[in-house]
Amino acid sequence: MFSIPQKSEKRNFCRVLTLSASLLFSTVAFQVAVAADTRPVIFVGNNWEGTIDVIDTETYTPIGRINAVPDKRKRLTELFFNPIRLIGFQTVRNLIGEGNDQLVDDMYSSLDGRLLVVSRPSFADVVAIDTATGKIAWRFQVEGFRSDHMALSPDGTEVAVSASTGKVVHILDVETGTERGRFPSGNSPHENVYSKDGKLIYHASIGNVFTPLDSSFWDSTKGDRVFQIVDANTLEIVKKFDMAEKLAAAGYPGLSPAVRPMAHTDDERYFYFQLSFLHGFVEYDMVEDRITRLAELPNLIPDVPRRDYVNDSAHHGIALSGDDSTLCVAGTMSDYVAIVSRETFEHKLLTDLGEKPYWVTTDASGEHCYISWSGTDQMSVISYATGEEVARVDVGDHPQRIREGYVPVNWAQ
Repeated sequence: MFSIPQKSEKRNFCRVLTLSASLLFSTVAFQVAVAADTRPVIFVGNNWEGTIDVIDTETYTPIGRINAVPDKRKRLTELFFNPIRLIGFQTVRNLIGEGNDQLVDDMYSSLDGRLLVVSRPSFADVVAIDTATGKIAWRFQVEGFRSDHMALSPDGTEVAVSASTGKVVHILDVETGTERGRFPSGNSPHENVYSKDGKLIYHASIGNVFTPLDSSFWDSTKGDRVFQIVDANTLEIVKKFDMAEKLAAAGYPGLSPAVRPMAHTDDERYFYFQLSFLHGFVEYDMVEDRITRLAELPNLIPDVPRRDYVNDSAHHGIALSGDDSTLCVAGTMSDYVAIVSRETFEHKLLTDLGEKPYWVTTDASGEHCYISWSGTDQMSVISYATGEEVARVDVGDHPQRIREGYVPVNWAQ
């Protein structure tokens, strides 16, 4: 119970209050200083090149490039002396990488812009690169032979990293790379998304997308494909289900249950899941625990067999506008971007902008979506309101993931 201090205690009590107020003021001032010392940017990861383009969020002007593999020679030397890991490296190159090394899959900056955390599939690791020096601050090797998609916790302290062949998701400290814990997944852990309050992680595994057995008859060979909701603190699985059961119940038993990129409404009730081989997406109601609608988008390559789809991805990239009214969808195999009404699923196609769109992200304002054209090495900025391209930026070889983040205010390389 709080009590008023006596005379002898009053002076000390006042000193404590004064000190606390001073510390509080200093903390606020520090936070403002940190914000003032950073600038928001767009990071575009060039997977086959091993670089990350840094682009201004207002002008869409490139301001520099970060080498994601400054230790490339060292890592390759290690591989040559480790036959088992060398086989894994070659497998990633020839099956998932389309004959190329995968050197940048995903990336997030620390909130102060000092570190850029990068997952590097071919090296089966995650590194933090000091944005000022370009040197590696820490490195973490994932389970198995390939690292994949990541997610940054809302407070910026941790990243969730999928280990494709290790069938786990690692939770790493952004500052140190220390593993706080991990949780199990199905075959090929893939997408990770934190809830807005940071209490949950939405996670999906996509199965063995690299196998040639792509007809529905051989679906069982794709392995265990599950959707999971995980407690971000305890890393216990709160909910887990096979999407095949939900699809069958909704009347879509012929669709693949492999959940690819996903987007959700601000209240996290409605999720929009892309599925392997599907030209479109499904809507899932988290409250009613069921698939409510199917959006079928144009298949502009009807004569292309499923076995020729890049890693089973008919579409790979989906995002929602800030007001939850419009979806931006990457038609990967058909070379288009679709701007889709969430209410009606009516859509507008943007074609002839580039080739093999491979990721979509909504900007901080919620008014634009960013699309990577992995086949033509560019990034587009699309207005949700008009459905038109407002900017295009040349980037490196095979851009994939696009994330917004921070660098120091005077940063340039």
